[in-house]
Amino acid sequence: MPEPRYPAAERVHCREDLHGHVVDDPYRWLEDPRSPQTKEWSDAQDALFAAESERWSGREELGRRVQALLGAGTVGVPVWRGGRYLFMRRAPEQEHGVLYLAEPDGVERPLIDPVALDPTGGTTLDSWRPDHEGRLLAYQVSEGGDEESLLRVMDVATGEVVDGPIDRCRYSPVAWLPGGEAFYYVRRLAPGAVPEGEEQYHRRVYLHRVGTSPDEDVLVFGEGRDKTEYYGVGVSRDGRWLVLTATKGTSSRNDAWIADLAETGPGRPRFRVVQEGVDAEVAPHVGRDGRLYLVTDRDAPRGRLCVADPRTPGYEHWTTLVAAGPDAVFGGYAVLDGPELAEPRLLVSWRRHAVSEVSVHALADGRRTGAVEMPGIGSIGGLSARPEGGHEAWFRYSDSTTPGAVYRFDARTGEVALWASAPGAPEVPEVRTEQVTFTSRDGTPVRMLVVSPPGEVRPRPAILYGYGGFSISMTPDYSATALAWVRSGGVYAVANLRGGLEEGEEWHRGGMLGDKQNVFDDCVAAAEHLVATGRTTPGRLAVMGGSNGGLLVGAVITQRPDLFAAAVCSAPLLDMVRYERFGLGELWNVEYGSAEDPEALGWLLAYSPYHNVREGVRYPATLFTVFDNDTRVDPLHARKMCAAMQHATSAPVRERPVLLRREAEVGHSARSVSRTVRLSADQLAFLAHHTGLEVAKD
Repeated sequence: MPEPRYPAAERVHCREDLHGHVVDDPYRWLEDPRSPQTKEWSDAQDALFAAESERWSGREELGRRVQALLGAGTVGVPVWRGGRYLFMRRAPEQEHGVLYLAEPDGVERPLIDPVALDPTGGTTLDSWRPDHEGRLLAYQVSEGGDEESLLRVMDVATGEVVDGPIDRCRYSPVAWLPGGEAFYYVRRLAPGAVPEGEEQYHRRVYLHRVGTSPDEDVLVFGEGRDKTEYYGVGVSRDGRWLVLTATKGTSSRNDAWIADLAETGPGRPRFRVVQEGVDAEVAPHVGRDGRLYLVTDRDAPRGRLCVADPRTPGYEHWTTLVAAGPDAVFGGYAVLDGPELAEPRLLVSWRRHAVSEVSVHALADGRRTGAVEMPGIGSIGGLSARPEGGHEAWFRYSDSTTPGAVYRFDARTGEVALWASAPGAPEVPEVRTEQVTFTSRDGTPVRMLVVSPPGEVRPRPAILYGYGGFSISMTPDYSATALAWVRSGGVYAVANLRGGLEEGEEWHRGGMLGDKQNVFDDCVAAAEHLVATGRTTPGRLAVMGGSNGGLLVGAVITQRPDLFAAAVCSAPLLDMVRYERFGLGELWNVEYGSAEDPEALGWLLAYSPYHNVREGVRYPATLFTVFDNDTRVDPLHARKMCAAMQHATSAPVRERPVLLRREAEVGHSARSVSRTVRLSADQLAFLAHHTGLEVAKD
């Protein structure tokens, strides 16, 4: 067959002098998705992808395996309101999870089914929050993956929508006042009230009374503050205390305040400072016992739990209840104070080198009294108890081969029991799971979870997955994609790179701003460890990541193209000079730095993948996957990088292609099961083809 050719992409003369740096941008025209030139180029890329993907013999079989493993379905931790509870569940045949209500007699009924709202599967349930009494439910849905949530209120008894929709509520928390007549929430200003191009910013906190127009909402907080701030709100169970937090973009520091609504009423809260202008995070909450609980990394990079009197919430009045551990990161807590217990208990979740555990403490003074037996070496989430108190707690558990299940802890006996398993029962392959430690370039020890077929360790096609940013930890979890790959004979490794929170806030900060290169060095060291220990070879190794992880992939294949045979780069950030101008980019300069700052521009140019593509380099086979409705990371990054690599690579198209896969009517993250299967099948088949993984049919 004749060697295919890449679509023509004009290299224009676009050169700028930025703070003394000469910066070329030959594909800036690809930033405009509406231009005829971009559309023609994109259509040609679609045709190239379609033609090349026909050569991937394992695609259908890998799709079947991912589909079967996703057949486990999902089940969520219960949210209790009296004797009833709400929870999410996705059955094996369902495209999306459904929100259910379970009555005291065990009878269940669906409250919100996204597919019932939209049979195409393009609508997602983004969040939900019942009022204190369980009578009303505030919920948010978005369409086409754009994450532009519309907020509505449902009467739980009848299923009738009694309020909304309210727009501009993307990522809005909801904090109900007792009685269900009103709630606090966060809404962006109307487009006409903000400068052009800033419509995704400028949030405010409002008090909304159910059944009234949002135009009548009372402004509570946010006027005159930074346009990139996000706000968190919470109300104590008795309705007396309002807590509020403000975070600039995705920063790992915040300000926090508390207001006594008994003094002022809900519409005019007078805030007292909990923390302001401090380089640390705090999450305040007033408990049933009247104490102000504060989860914080202030003077404790691995986290700790403090308490204070809400009337005197300043730092000088904080008392440590549960101190930070030497090598474990504080995760969350739940209070158990039912009358059946001799003394109230406190459960605390931790992550020790990314593996979860739970300890038991006396609520009064925080002394440790025991530990909760974990179902295995894995991850837990959603640790919670009944809001009115009790002796039980629930949490979700999963590991590399265990679909997420919900467990119940009984503080009377100390026993842990399975409460609800995932509804499906897929055949999970037998695997070997190891946590290994390797040394990065600067001598820092880094951990990695390696999942492989049982038997002898030998070189196999391998995928190295990473993220490394925004305090997001990579923990052991059930992954249909990973298991499908291992079931087919490959190795799947997940590295705990700096930039995450696996080892606390210092670990995060060791991989951000001017230290971002540490993340890429960690990933390269992980790849070299897989090779050195005989698990793979450079000719059989692939790297994979999405979003910030897509930046990781772009950086390592431009810095070490010799180390990888293939790469999947999904919804990536790649032009780090202009990233702030698109999507939600301005929210991330607290993580990466801003090109407006001369020093930060130096960091960014040093690793920006788009600006470090070099002609004549034999780059790995690379697949960019992008989503047209992605309102977080603009697909322009992948378009520009794809064009640059297609122009520069010395590898023949058939041998190591650079491809772009576009998907319409879907956004950055949430998607239906069928779309997930198709995406995973394409990504895995591409990597199998270019790492030599032979996918035999069952």
